[in-house]
This record gives sequence, C-alpha cells and structure tokens, in this order.
Amino acid sequence: MMVEPWRWGLPWVVIDDSGAVEEARRGKSSSKTQKQQKMETARNVKDVSPHEFVKAYAAHLKRSGHVELPEWTDLVKTATFKELAPYDPDWYYIRAASMARKIYLRGGLGVGAFRRIYGGSKRNGSRPPHFCKSSGAIARHILKQLQNMNIVEIDTKGGRKITSIGQRDLDQVAGRIAVAR
Repeated sequence: MMVEPWRWGLPWVVIDDSGAVEEARRGKSSSKTQKQQKMETARNVKDVSPHEFVKAYAAHLKRSGHVELPEWTDLVKTATFKELAPYDPDWYYIRAASMARKIYLRGGLGVGAFRRIYGGSKRNGSRPPHFCKSSGAIARHILKQLQNMNIVEIDTKGGRKITSIGQRDLDQVAGRIAVAR
C-alpha cells in the first residue's frame, strides 16, 4: 500500500494494492460503510434536487398522456421580453412540472404569481433594462390542465393548492429519484 500525503492540510490519498483510491485525513481512513454507500431514495419532493425532480416529473407528465399540448407551443414566446420561442420541444412539460413543484412547496400561487416568478429582465437596447412579467396565458393554460388532472385545486384564499392525489403523485416521482448523501 502506498500513501501520498498532500501538504497544507489537503486530504491524503491512499492507494491500495488493487488500485482503489481512498481519501484519508490525518491518518484516519474515511472509507464509507456499506450502509452509507447505498443510494437512498427520497421520501418527498423536498428531499430531491429541484432540477432532477423537474426533469423526472416532466418525463412522467409526457409519458402519462394527460397533458395535451396546445397547437401554439412551437410558435409562442414565453414572455414579451423574450426574442425567440424556447428551443426545447418539451418546454411545456418542463414548465408544467416546475409549476406543480412550486405549488407543492408553497401553495396559494395564481397566474399573477407565476407571471412574476417566470418573469425577467427586458433589454431595452441603449436604455436601462427593467423587469417584465412572463406570459399569463401559458400559466393559465398549464394551471387549468393541472386542475383537470386533479393535481391542483382552487384555494379559497386565492390561487391554487395541491390536492392529496397531486401530493401523492409528486412524492411517488420523487421517490424514484436516488439521493446521494
């Protein structure tokens, strides 16, 4: 076994006879036990990386066939401050998954809140940029589709909230994603 210490407090690299590399600090091996090496599965949406969850849930929505793409998805810009339509052909599913996740985490979000969330900076050429809201028609259409799928429902206090069926659906998708700890 060969040990190569690094100077200035960096971890030591231990190379055993089989060529496997372990990192050690101050002579103590930091090899993980078999329990720690296993990938854990998530219990709910909060345990998963947002990026990974949105990708997985968008794929789930596309596979399920419950979300119908409107004919204008390939033509429409997502906001007035955008110059082009989205390049990704699955952008509608990704936006729907992102909106479902935001309602799961926060609740009480409506069309105006989503216009603000997905808004951005409008470039005005030589003049200063200003904040501009995104399209309300896209947000409204996605919320209606999520409502028809019984994932969200209208909240009495305003906006939308997640249903128990929607929460179960999102948690099942999150449970399929492995969490590295």
